Amino acid sequence: AWDSKKLTGFVGLTNQGATCYMNSLLQTLYFTSELRRAVYKMPTEHDDPVKSIPLALQRVFYELQFSEKSVGTKKLTRSFGWETFDTFMQHDVQELCRVLLDNLETKMKSTTVEGCIPRLYEGKMISYIKCKSIDYESRRVEPFYDIQLNIKGKKDIYESFKDYVTVETLEGDNKYDAGKYGLQEAQKGVIFEAFPPMLHLHLMRFMYDPHTDSNIKINDRYANNSLALI
Repeated sequence: AWDSKKLTGFVGLTNQGATCYMNSLLQTLYFTSELRRAVYKMPTEHDDPVKSIPLALQRVFYELQFSEKSVGTKKLTRSFGWETFDTFMQHDVQELCRVLLDNLETKMKSTTVEGCIPRLYEGKMISYIKCKSIDYESRRVEPFYDIQLNIKGKKDIYESFKDYVTVETLEGDNKYDAGKYGLQEAQKGVIFEAFPPMLHLHLMRFMYDPHTDSNIKINDRYANNSLALI
């Protein structure tokens, strides 16, 4: 009976079964105003009304903006090719985000909103291996759309980032093959060259437990330090 539209100006998304992770992602994308405007401008008038992911996302965004009650996502999940049982399974939110953004980026090509996705979400990092005893270094610039952060044993985002950029020493049986210089002791790491305007962080809340041969959820306290996380 609670009228969220009247009291907050917004409506939520109806959970199909176990789709809270997807709903969190959709709300995050929806409230990125530049992305929402670009999604509205995609040409979808000739798309398949059942199989088109861009068209289905347009519908969800429109209803989130103008509906008076909570918005359903069945047409969107149908465009993924999901059956009913898929909506009761926990899917990887990072993979789902990449699928959505890849579909949008493809749809936006050769339109007035081409380049919106990389402009908002693409960052760059440098992966390097630097030999310790000789003047030889390998560097490679790599684009990224999200960052996976380890949270086990970490108290907050900053500790996770420090862990991400920790320098690894390659030595012993793990020496670096430096081509004509042979096997060398080296240091391996990454340097963030540029962060995007919208930085997606994927928190690794599940880890493999060899004793149970299954993934277990990490329920340790973790501070987000005022960052908006999904």
